[in-house]
Amino acid sequence: MELVFWPVVVVFVGMFLLTRWIRILREYERAVVFRLGRLLERSKGPGIIFVFWPIDMVVKIPLRTVVHDVPPQDIITRDNVSVKVNAVVYFRVVDPARAVVEVENYLYATSQLAQTTLRSVLGQAELDELLSERDKLNSQLQEIIDKHTDPWGVKVSAVEVKHVDLPVEMQRAMARQAEAEREKRAKIIHAEGEYQASAQLARAAEVIAQNPVTLQLRYLQTVSEIASEQNSTIFFPIPIEMLRALGGVGGDREV
Repeated sequence: MELVFWPVVVVFVGMFLLTRWIRILREYERAVVFRLGRLLERSKGPGIIFVFWPIDMVVKIPLRTVVHDVPPQDIITRDNVSVKVNAVVYFRVVDPARAVVEVENYLYATSQLAQTTLRSVLGQAELDELLSERDKLNSQLQEIIDKHTDPWGVKVSAVEVKHVDLPVEMQRAMARQAEAEREKRAKIIHAEGEYQASAQLARAAEVIAQNPVTLQLRYLQTVSEIASEQNSTIFFPIPIEMLRALGGVGGDREV
């Protein structure tokens, strides 16, 4: 009975050790191995790796890009406007060993760094710059955060400001400002149209002054247009120039 029991124990122990010694890592995973507390020279993976448990301790690190949503931050801009701003940070681990050794929790550390940098950088910008020059601010945020996370083996690829929440009073003031700007443009366009129309009328007056017959033709054209629009009797005075022209056709006669 004892001869049968010991082989079973050896088999179970061997299977247990194999499950602890053999690890399978996905393509986007790397293993940072510590042997007796000392870091091995390089990370392992992907595929099948062998670790000698309990001598070795393994920490898995994913290499995929992490999309981190920065919660809304209360920011006072340089022109003393209080706003709430949130952003999104794209980063990934490029050196798994440093991401484990140099920082306790690289995810939490990067998140906290993104929040403090967001408040610091955007607090130095004015409101108009925050609303209209986001590309420049995004590049500045990415450069600063990436510089601080580089010792941790973390690469920040992009930072995007998502939403700027303005106070209700500021929204109303901006709406009034936009309406005033639209009215200003409308008045300028109207004045420009009046100026161009007056210039054309001045040219027409010069042409009519040089040839008075054109005034009579325009008079008759206007009467014809009025008669075609509505069926009614129209009384209109005959210009003296037209009577003189009609009198000239019949010759000079005395009545």
